[in-house]
Amino acid sequence: MNVEKQILEWFTHFHAHPEVSWKEVETTNTIAGILDDLNVSYRRFSDVTGLIAEIGEGDEVTAVRADIDALWQEVDGVMQANHSCGHDANMSMVLGALLYCLQDPPKDKRIRFIFQPAEEKGNGSLTMIEKGALEDVRYLFGVHLRPKEELEHGSFSPSVHHGAGIYMEGKIKGIDAHGARPHQGKNSIDVLMAIHSFLKTIYLSPFESYSAKLTKLAAGGENLNIIPGNAEFAIDVRAQKNEVMEEIQRRLNEGVEGIAKLYGVTIEYEWTDYTPGAEVSDEAESITREAIVSIAGEEALAPPVITSGSDDFHFYTIKHPEVKAAMIGVGAGLTPGLHHPDMTFNVSALNQAAKILAETLKKASS
Repeated sequence: MNVEKQILEWFTHFHAHPEVSWKEVETTNTIAGILDDLNVSYRRFSDVTGLIAEIGEGDEVTAVRADIDALWQEVDGVMQANHSCGHDANMSMVLGALLYCLQDPPKDKRIRFIFQPAEEKGNGSLTMIEKGALEDVRYLFGVHLRPKEELEHGSFSPSVHHGAGIYMEGKIKGIDAHGARPHQGKNSIDVLMAIHSFLKTIYLSPFESYSAKLTKLAAGGENLNIIPGNAEFAIDVRAQKNEVMEEIQRRLNEGVEGIAKLYGVTIEYEWTDYTPGAEVSDEAESITREAIVSIAGEEALAPPVITSGSDDFHFYTIKHPEVKAAMIGVGAGLTPGLHHPDMTFNVSALNQAAKILAETLKKASS
């Protein structure tokens, strides 16, 4: 079998048939069909998409995760599912690694392939954990395309250090008033502006990377002479370290509650879509580093990627700290950027990445 040709065929199919989070039915069916053809055993689930496959025998497991969902976004004026996230490439690289591993299967250990739904929802990994994805796992690896400004084409990073991300979604409940009688109401727009100003007072160490900014403001209606008492807002919070994220959340909780008291309104809020920052294992990173050099040469080895983006891959190690994990970053000339509706990259990088991933799995299983 021409593995490189097969990887590109898989990529072409996945790219042309994107499915959004928790609805990856045909994507799961396609992967299952591929595994059937390869005579690889796997488990599916009655209540969620995705599946878990395995080769080899033994008590100890080395695992790799491929995320399988697409984004829902506007492309050329049309709302549609779109693989601008690069998950079509991730699936193809992991399946390619499976092919290479099958050429020399592990003798006394197992290699597990986790095809995970709903990464873009930030909680698909939690479901796979519930389904037993990390049972007996010692090492876990991931793989992901990186934008050109992070990695040039042909270069590979031994780890990707994602930051933590979370949203505060809130509702302000005040009292409407006539524009001529503002003293009779509780103006939610004043409250929104107070929250905006408060965000500018959150100062942490300048050596830390973090941000907190309003991403949604909704108040008022068609009648411009009504001062709105009710409003909605959302705050996007990012931090490179999980402990920094926790500190920002604490300060926001205190700040929003204080603003509610100051303005005499009720502010109901909740924290949603949390994804933790990376907890990268030095030992796992050492293995990916060796694999990159072994397959692509010293000149292809790039430094670890540090990015403010997030990935629910890191829930695996947050929930199972005994698992040693690292995600390989793949340079493929990706532009303009991940999640851009017109994202494109050089597909010739996929085969080399699959070889590196297979070598990583073999080294970790030796």
